[in-house]
Amino acid sequence: MMKTTETGALTAAYIGDAVYELLMRSKYENHHIVVKKVCAEAQAEAIEKIMDTLSDTEISYYKRGRNAKVNSVPQHATVGDYHKATGLEALFGYLYMEGKKDRIQELFDLITND
Repeated sequence: MMKTTETGALTAAYIGDAVYELLMRSKYENHHIVVKKVCAEAQAEAIEKIMDTLSDTEISYYKRGRNAKVNSVPQHATVGDYHKATGLEALFGYLYMEGKKDRIQELFDLITND
């Protein structure tokens, strides 16, 4: 199981960021669409779409990422959105490291089912 420290949460977020972007790039061919879908604002909206479907453990990992201290926030993002996005990335990173690829796909499908 993944470390529960702040460092572990940020590591999971780093991995989750790569997983999430890869999924988006696999689904959408247009680079500009991908950029819009992986920004902090879009990821903050994405977590709202799936929050009610998360298990207690998944919520815990999301919160660890959301609450982790980050060094900086991009100029185009609000602090709140950036923290939510980091939480979403930590959730995806946790699921990836646990080998829960079916769950990742299930959540991704919920996020991108417009």
